[in-house]
Amino acid sequence: MKGNERSSVLYVMVCAAGAASSVQNFVERAQAEGWDVCVLLTPMASNFVEVSRLEQVTGHPVRSQYKHPDEPDVLPPADAIVVFPATFNTINKWALGISDNLVLGILCECTGMKTPPILAVPVVRKGKLADHPAFPRSLELLRSYGVHVLYDPETYPPRNEVPANVILEALRDVIQQKRER
Repeated sequence: MKGNERSSVLYVMVCAAGAASSVQNFVERAQAEGWDVCVLLTPMASNFVEVSRLEQVTGHPVRSQYKHPDEPDVLPPADAIVVFPATFNTINKWALGISDNLVLGILCECTGMKTPPILAVPVVRKGKLADHPAFPRSLELLRSYGVHVLYDPETYPPRNEVPANVILEALRDVIQQKRER
């Protein structure tokens, strides 16, 4: 990198789900593609990841709590956001504009501003919570807000367990679509 050039910043928003254990692999793959990755967690997600290891890998603090308004931002601004794994709870709250934690607060703000591009990857089991009437309605609402949703549990059974390379490919497509607008 020259002078004031910087890598594009990717925020990875992590929810409390078993798939959160694969976030480090996703972070490393994104870094291999040139992303400067910052990880943000819902309050319960810290029980599913190794926070200190993610901080070592990313070189950034892993945030899960709001900062005081007088405190400086410790993370660079995002150029793109991936919400992975996105839980039933987070998808439904986000669609309704409920901002009761840091991750949802940032997602609601960015959705309202329509920037940066956001890719949500729900990890919800078909035949269980995915069949609750609120879930497909929330996915449709998020899509109508401009959020890109990668949810195809028939292709990635049983809970939409999308491989990291597929998520990154979808993210490239989302960014390209945004540039073409």
